[in-house]
Amino acid sequence: MPQFASNPTDSIARDKPSCVIDCRRSAVAGKESELNYTKRFKVLPGSSVKLAEIDPGFKKHHEGHKEADKEIEHDRQRLRQQQELLYADGRRSLLLCLQALDTGGKDGTINHILGSMNPQGCKVVSFKQPSAEELKHDFLWRIRRAVPAPGGVTIFNRSQYEDVLIARVHNLVPKEIWSARYDKINAFESDLVKNDTHILKFFLYISKDEQLKRFKDRLDDPAKQWKISEADYKERPFWDEYTSAYEEALSRCSTEQAPWFIIPSDHKWFRDLAVARIVVEYLEAMDLTFPPPSVDLELIRKEYHSAKVTKEKQ
Repeated sequence: MPQFASNPTDSIARDKPSCVIDCRRSAVAGKESELNYTKRFKVLPGSSVKLAEIDPGFKKHHEGHKEADKEIEHDRQRLRQQQELLYADGRRSLLLCLQALDTGGKDGTINHILGSMNPQGCKVVSFKQPSAEELKHDFLWRIRRAVPAPGGVTIFNRSQYEDVLIARVHNLVPKEIWSARYDKINAFESDLVKNDTHILKFFLYISKDEQLKRFKDRLDDPAKQWKISEADYKERPFWDEYTSAYEEALSRCSTEQAPWFIIPSDHKWFRDLAVARIVVEYLEAMDLTFPPPSVDLELIRKEYHSAKVTKEKQ
């Protein structure tokens, strides 16, 4: 059985290493002042993911939302600052891909991330059942059309991975077709990175019990009942099949240039904290700066001074 690193920053020398995540069900919860979320939750390229070994209820030393509030607010401010720099820089872009089983928290994560950003520089694209037009093209056609422009942030609510998840689970295409898509996705993402689109991919991992609890919350809360779909319950019996599909996608498509992160998401506040922290750390590592002014500042100062003098004379 694959083993997790005792220290998340330690490398594991194996022909087929397990992912670096150290949030095992058997792990002892200890207080830790600094948790490197990027290293803790990143799926190592070439690793073999076993979701049963990961605790979706992991929350490290935090007892609850209130204890994490200061960190969450601090990260929101950092995120807004970094997004402003990315937008001003105007040369690079950021693509965030969110995947989850039903009720996994994609919408909540989007609200948290976008709530910290200037909407002028970001957008959300949701990929649902392909349209008749989209079905006429390669599975990546609709994805290519939605990638962010330079300076922008785009969040995919579901993504190119639907075509190796639901397509696999429900046999929408033959195995020889969906099994060839992993390499195509890796090549597609590599091309994006070469063209200065940075990619972070998040699997919001919840337990089967937590999913059922959230289904009940939707039934009991009139403000959430509009989210209820018959498909939610029809998909639940395929839990094991989706687990296998996710494990292969996470294992085969986490690369250095476009890594996957498995986010324990039974606690919504911890999910939001972890995703925001990873995005912030990534943007800060890009060392973004404001571009130099494109005008002659001395000339503009003179024009300002002239305008000020004219106003004072009026």
